[in-house]
Amino acid sequence: MIHEIGIPLGVRKEQNMNRVLKKRLAALALALTMAVSLALPAAAETKYAPASSDRQKSAETAVDYAMKYGNALSASYALWEDGTFTLSQQTGNTPASVKNMDNLAQLAILGGSLYGIGSVSKMYTAAAVMKLAESGKINLDSPVTTYLKNFKMADSRYTKITVRMLLNHSSGLMGTSSTNAFLFDDDDQQAADDLLERLSTQKLKADPGEFSAYCNDGFTLAQLVVETVSGKDFMEYVRSALLTPAGLTDTFAPSDGESALNRLAVTCTDDKAQRVLPKDCIGIVGTGGLYATAEDLAAFGGALTGTSILSAKSTAAMAAPEYDRGIWPEEPLGMVSYGLGWDATEYRPFEQNGIQCLVKGGDTLRYHAALLVLPEYKMAAAVLTSGGVSTYNELAAAQILADALKAKGIKVDQTTPALAQAQPASMPASFVSESGYYGTTTQQVKITVTADGKLTLHQMSMAHIPDQTLTYYSDGSFRDENNSVAVKLVKESNGYTYFYQQSYTPVPGLGIVSTSYYLMVKMPENSISAETQAAWDALASTSAVPLAEKYSSQLYLALSDAAAEESVTSALTPGVEFVPGYIGGQRIVSPTELTYDLPIGRDAGCVTVDGDFLWINGAPYQMKDSLKNISTKSGSSYATIQPSGYARWFKVGNAAGKTMTVTFPEDAGFYVFDGSGALTTSSLLWGDTSAKLPEGGLIVFAGNSGARFRLEFAS
Repeated sequence: MIHEIGIPLGVRKEQNMNRVLKKRLAALALALTMAVSLALPAAAETKYAPASSDRQKSAETAVDYAMKYGNALSASYALWEDGTFTLSQQTGNTPASVKNMDNLAQLAILGGSLYGIGSVSKMYTAAAVMKLAESGKINLDSPVTTYLKNFKMADSRYTKITVRMLLNHSSGLMGTSSTNAFLFDDDDQQAADDLLERLSTQKLKADPGEFSAYCNDGFTLAQLVVETVSGKDFMEYVRSALLTPAGLTDTFAPSDGESALNRLAVTCTDDKAQRVLPKDCIGIVGTGGLYATAEDLAAFGGALTGTSILSAKSTAAMAAPEYDRGIWPEEPLGMVSYGLGWDATEYRPFEQNGIQCLVKGGDTLRYHAALLVLPEYKMAAAVLTSGGVSTYNELAAAQILADALKAKGIKVDQTTPALAQAQPASMPASFVSESGYYGTTTQQVKITVTADGKLTLHQMSMAHIPDQTLTYYSDGSFRDENNSVAVKLVKESNGYTYFYQQSYTPVPGLGIVSTSYYLMVKMPENSISAETQAAWDALASTSAVPLAEKYSSQLYLALSDAAAEESVTSALTPGVEFVPGYIGGQRIVSPTELTYDLPIGRDAGCVTVDGDFLWINGAPYQMKDSLKNISTKSGSSYATIQPSGYARWFKVGNAAGKTMTVTFPEDAGFYVFDGSGALTTSSLLWGDTSAKLPEGGLIVFAGNSGARFRLEFAS
């Protein structure tokens, strides 16, 4: 069964292979060497002064660990020190699918020097906004409506959203409206162009400025502000205002075409087969769609330590503690402490040594990036991977920077921090009343606090996790038996009680993952009628498939990846429970409507039901149970995309075991999923034109309105 878009989870978060570049086998042989390490060639203006062999080895080891933990295919990393590159390396492994010499023609270049930098693109958007602010064209504290006259929402509070709030993630927007944002080999920017229309029917999850919670839509709005105010295409403005003045020639967007796309590092599927994928294209460019070499990214970070693109006043404003403008824990900082664009303006181990470290991570579905900057020391490190996880890349970059400081005689204490000294103590009786349900977008728990100082956590949304019991300590926290995790129940200024968590988790070879944040909030009681509850109990046991995704959308493969992920739970997973009056973190409003209004969390959503269809943040989905079986009665048939342009889904039904051959027009494609939700056939990804239909499977056809698919069936 496809783990599509289950109701409680909301929206989670190449052309055919004959278009892949073909290279002579002799030219590919070098690129396919296992664990190859390549020194990048120097551009004429670029300065190089290689670090010591010990530092090079330490960097290589840290990046190797990041690749290992994240299961990355390749990596590229660079260290910029006051205008000079002291490290610049690339390393990679051969995908399993191309180790057979017969498949070599599938690859362009394993060692492509360009990587998607995902959400690190937000730093370019933030810098572009600051550049326009410097010239007086934007005021950070003016409403977004000042610049985007057509920006409207189904919530009167939207007029209070300022440009600053877009950059510090405090706008109150639901999070991510990403229909057709993640594509393969398709530079369509419809996802950005249509954002205002999608937001027009949405509500806010919180008052603007109330708290910071990661928000992709905020940066797509900021991209639109840049385009409107500058009168230029986003990439045109970024190139003229930022890249050219900084001498950055290796930063691109999907719209830059084949000359850029052909330089991208190879990506592959996450399974053991590691099948090579088409080019990764993100249509919300200012939010997550840029490509760069590690050197160009590090040099961009370096430019933010000087005045080549922005004034010192602007870069200082970007590095200020913006998170502190709203609700935030009064505790030691973890790995998130928002600035303008930056994920963190303070970061361990540097923060505990009195050194400011600015951090931005980025993840697409295929690429992962980290940029760390030490403004005081004019250093910037970038670690990019195909596959992997940006958190591990950040830890590797931190080690590279710590080594660089050590080489300058600046010692960085990297000792694992400990929780504050405290002892088990008698708990104030008032804590008992904080028992109840706590949640966020992706997690809900039942917390029971008893008079003997015990706090029991019962996981509702993660059925595989057993109950945990914590003990009250003298500093007001509840701790586990190993004294490794501390939680507090904190009453905030908005009247809500937050579940705060603090811990320090060693990652061997890389450092420490520091957590210190509000994880959940106490969920208000939501009384509903028995009839309304029964309606959602029935809906919560079903699932739905997306209708508005293009044939080139990465979501079709992502559905398969989710189905294969054993840790994923949904309403279909045995043991999952719901908070009364809620489906996941979404409050039940009526028999046909859910909304998210908890003052915490990212990527929230509203859901409405219309017969066999769901609308999630304005995007249409169809109930799987309502899908028709594919017709094979005459041995052939047609499937035509209707005027709505929606993808057409069918159940395999009685056609299981038959071979379906498909003829279809350009700019269209089809996918076949087996009964477990795994993707077995794709015209786009693997050039398939036929499929043996699996038992219990699903078929989807996608293309432009009027696209006609001819289907022929054989036993």
